[in-house]
This record gives sequence, C-alpha cells and structure tokens, in this order.
Amino acid sequence: MKALMAAYQAKLYRKSISAVAMIEGSFPKIILAWVVFVALAGMLRISFASSLINSSASLLQTVTPYVLLGLSPLAAFWIAGQLFPRGVLMQQPEIRLSRYGKWQSVDVLAAREHPLFGPTGMMASLLIGMLINVPVRSLEFLAAVPAMNGNAPLWGQVLFAAMTFDVVVMNFLYVLCFMAALRCAPWFPRFLVVVWGLDISSQLLMGQIVGGTAGLPLGVGDALSSLLQGNLQKVMISMAIWLPYLILSERVNLTYRARVALAPAQSSLQLPR
Repeated sequence: MKALMAAYQAKLYRKSISAVAMIEGSFPKIILAWVVFVALAGMLRISFASSLINSSASLLQTVTPYVLLGLSPLAAFWIAGQLFPRGVLMQQPEIRLSRYGKWQSVDVLAAREHPLFGPTGMMASLLIGMLINVPVRSLEFLAAVPAMNGNAPLWGQVLFAAMTFDVVVMNFLYVLCFMAALRCAPWFPRFLVVVWGLDISSQLLMGQIVGGTAGLPLGVGDALSSLLQGNLQKVMISMAIWLPYLILSERVNLTYRARVALAPAQSSLQLPR
C-alpha cells in the first residue's frame, strides 16, 4: 500500500511539473484566446445593451469597460515580466511575517538546488486556481451585468461602474499574484493575502455603494446580493484552504522564504508540500 501511495504521489508530482511548464510555455496562446474571448463577448453584450447608444459619448461609455476587461490581465502579465524577470535571484523581505514553526534560513542558490524548490506539487493547484479565477470572474460579470452608459438610470450607471471596477482590478491583481508565484518572487505569499483582503473589501464596498443607490429595483438588489455573497464565500473558502498551506508548507517556505525546517525528517511527515 505504501509503495502504491508513493507511486501515485510521484505521478501527481510529475503532472504538476508538466502543468506548470505547459502554462508558462502557452502564454502567447492564452493571451490570444483571452483577447478573442473578451472581444466576442464584449461585442455580444454591446449589441444587446440595455441603454440607448445614441452618440459617440454613449458608445465610448459602453465600450470602455470591455476594453479595460481585456487589457487588465495583459497589463498584469507585462508588469509582472518587468517586476519578476525569469531566473533573477530576488532579495527576501527584511521583516518576516510568517513565524509559525521552526525554520532555518538557507542560501538562495542552495534553496534553488533543493528538490522541493519551485511552484510545483500542491502549489501548481494554487497557480492554476488563480489563473482560472480570471475567466470565471469575467464570465460572471458578462452574464450578470448588462452593458450600460450615461443614458441608463443612476442605479444602472453605478452598478455598471462598480462591477467593472471590481472585475478589472481583481483580474489584474490575481494575474500579478499568479506571475509572482510562477517566478518564485519572495513577496508572493503576503501579496496574495493582501489581494484576498482587497477582494473581500471590494465585495462589501460594492454592496454598500450599489445597494444604497436611489431607485435600485428590488430584484436587481437581490441578484447583486447573491452574486456578492457568492464571491465572498469563494474568497473565504480559498483562504481557509490555502492560508494554512502558505504558512506550513515546506515547499512554500523553501521557494518563497528561503528556509527549511530544522527537523526535515519529521516535518516531511507533518507539513503539506
């Protein structure tokens, strides 16, 4: 049984390596697919806009959110390429925030030579989840929020602006987190925690702003409440699953904090990798 489990774990680990390598090698295809998807979905949404497009200003107001939706992940990819170049040795933060456990710092070069170094194993699942979150969140926005402009009622304008801001900013931040994790940037764990906090704050703030807008129909308010609650639940579930892993994992501590457990023979049985 132990031999079978070991073989199965080795198989999953090899698959995680292949998945991460495939994603990094497929960036041009991913970007092209994203541009095509947003262009087609945006044109479809604009074709069935819920407010009248009767001027160049109203057309610009209707089109701009979908342009921003398409550009935000691309901007994050480009900025991350400048911030986290491939193969560059990055300095560890001076202040340690994760202090649970007994760890020993190691040289950056020695850490990179360690078999546990890199965003593979369970880390690959976290990377894929962050990347998938972008199209999923975008689909929710496209499905739930009709295209509107200045000819819409005030509550419609506020709803469209708030939801656009949320999806554009959070897509940007999650892609930036993904790239930081992929390039083994030491700031990744704390940056992801900050993004989770911003995501939660964004959902709560949207509920207050849109829900407090005069004239908001009851049905729209109920649908918005359900959407925001669903988003909050997803973020909280992600935090419950991945925050302990980010703190306890030997792989995470080695890859992003350049440190190993003081008793590796024991910790390998206790800590997720």
